[in-house]
Amino acid sequence: MAAQQNNIPQHVAIIMDGNGRWAKQRGLQRIFGHRNGVEAVRAATETAAKMGVKYLTLYAFSTENWARPQLEVSSLMSLLVDAIEKEEPTLNKNNVRFTTIGNVPSLPEKVQQKLAAIECSTQKNTGLTLVVALSYSGRWDIVNAVKKIANSLIAKELEIEDVNEISISKHLSTAQMPDVDLFIRTGGDVRVSNFLLWQIAYSELVFLPVLWPDFREKHFAEAVEEFQKRERRFGKVLEE
Repeated sequence: MAAQQNNIPQHVAIIMDGNGRWAKQRGLQRIFGHRNGVEAVRAATETAAKMGVKYLTLYAFSTENWARPQLEVSSLMSLLVDAIEKEEPTLNKNNVRFTTIGNVPSLPEKVQQKLAAIECSTQKNTGLTLVVALSYSGRWDIVNAVKKIANSLIAKELEIEDVNEISISKHLSTAQMPDVDLFIRTGGDVRVSNFLLWQIAYSELVFLPVLWPDFREKHFAEAVEEFQKRERRFGKVLEE
């Protein structure tokens, strides 16, 4: 079954799981899995752009990942900077806009500078928006939104009656994006791991056994095809 061009998910989110296991299977250190995962990021981005997906959000580094060994965290940050520099020309060539969500100020200064530079360089692109979640978690996002709303209530910029699903969504880091249509996790684990908890309320969830460094266009297409087979009811009963 080929993906239907008239039913492409607007927003796809991916947990890129399996880098460490991929490296371990080959007797390598975990960082080699992360390095090889860069090619999978490229494949996912190019496939999403080609299909007509509007937003692709990748879970690159969670708030919990700070608890990993310091050497792995430092290596990941160096890898991130290198990948951003190398991919910038390709993003512009393919009309891809780059942005981030998460507690970016908690990242090393050099990483923040590189992120800001590529965001500025690609801001006028009108195709796919590639969103990289860094130092992010769903609970962090919701807590942050609650704090913003609380401050608005204190400042009397909002009334308590104004606090609803719409206003909460507007205070999340994804305020300018639609909710997630298709949620993909590679690596075989079946859980959402604190990623976009509010935004995936009515997402279609697809869990793939492939480890992230091996993820390619055919796997993306497989997930989209599975999405297209499903009847999305959003809690309603559809007419027979």
